[in-house]
Amino acid sequence: MLSFVDLATRPEFTVTSVTCRDDHRNWSAEDPRDDVRIVLARRGGFRRRTRGVCTDIDHTVGYLGMPAEEEHFAHPAGGDVCTSISLAPALWRALAGDSPRLNDSVLYVDGRLDLAHRRLLAAVRTADIDHAGAERLVDLLTRVIRQAVATTVPDHASTTSGDRALAAAARAVLRDGHPAGAGLLPLADLLGVSPYRLSRAFSRALGVSLTRYRNRIRVTRALDRLEAGEPSLAILAADLGFADQAHLCRTMRDHLGHTPTALRRLLT
Repeated sequence: MLSFVDLATRPEFTVTSVTCRDDHRNWSAEDPRDDVRIVLARRGGFRRRTRGVCTDIDHTVGYLGMPAEEEHFAHPAGGDVCTSISLAPALWRALAGDSPRLNDSVLYVDGRLDLAHRRLLAAVRTADIDHAGAERLVDLLTRVIRQAVATTVPDHASTTSGDRALAAAARAVLRDGHPAGAGLLPLADLLGVSPYRLSRAFSRALGVSLTRYRNRIRVTRALDRLEAGEPSLAILAADLGFADQAHLCRTMRDHLGHTPTALRRLLT
């Protein structure tokens, strides 16, 4: 069962929290919509199929939906939660141009886009939706447009299905915290391919290195802990497998542009 909670509603945009509570393994179709949608997962994941291409959506990969697209969805695990940002066509054109040329509907959610998403959710929880909320929304949309319209990511249509399948398998291992995800060599061994093949396929499929992606996973977990009130950066670094607290701080600054201490202030 899907539930929808509108977090912010204005004529130009709507920010909605969508929760799937049940296991829906089969594909379900949705009627084509007339809005532009940005969908970013917050917990768990689901599958989307459009134009015959399937994509696994989780907290590192979202999607950009366009008007009149036929979409199918499956929720193999259930329990997933995502944010759906619906834009009026006029707002999309004002930011992306009258005839934007898109590379792909798949969005790689890097650390900065993840933080923009979280800050938008924090802003719409306040009463100042029209100023703080809109400002955070534009920041998030600008990051999406730079990726989807300004050709800063690889053309996923040109990647082979083998590359996509291998990258998806590697993502699942890293996402699930399997011990083999601690390094390229054990991960390649687990997946039955050479480290070179895995590294090249992953970079071609997602546009980032496997090492950076693994750090992206750890940054997300660090953000979750900071939001939950984790008091000790040393314990946080040790739990997430960083060499020390300084390594944690360097990695978070690299991915998010802020230190953990600054992030605590931004997220509260």
